[in-house]
Amino acid sequence: MDSEGWAFVFSAVNGLALIAWIGLAFLPRWPALLSAVMYLGVGLLCLAYSMTLIGVMSGLLAGGAGDGAGADFSSIEGVRSIFLSDGGVVIGWTHYLAFDLFVGLWIARDADAKGVSRFIQAPILFFTLMAGPLGLGIWLILREPAARRQGRFQ
Repeated sequence: MDSEGWAFVFSAVNGLALIAWIGLAFLPRWPALLSAVMYLGVGLLCLAYSMTLIGVMSGLLAGGAGDGAGADFSSIEGVRSIFLSDGGVVIGWTHYLAFDLFVGLWIARDADAKGVSRFIQAPILFFTLMAGPLGLGIWLILREPAARRQGRFQ
């Protein structure tokens, strides 16, 4: 795949993730919406990730410098070389988008179940979108007292 193709995939996964995050943050959390975020948001991001990863690793898609053959996850230099290509960047970014959205969905569901207001949830979800582990860490700190108030630790 050439640079324009990777740019298209990058834009597509970003758009998909943004639509899912907007729905999660601002729309009523009806079961149908939560299912859509899970399967049309997270699921499609996972599919895009899997298809591009397998495509590059198998040689079916050109990823640029550092194509899949010999991808090395055992050293910082090896991982850096993966991200020197457009394909590597898009695949890595899609990985982040899928996992951060999944974590955001879990946070939203868990916070709703614990009676945490959407006003409190909004910045946590924003931090999860922008810097996944930061948002998750904030939620884990706030979650514990909310769980205690309910008399359970689920």
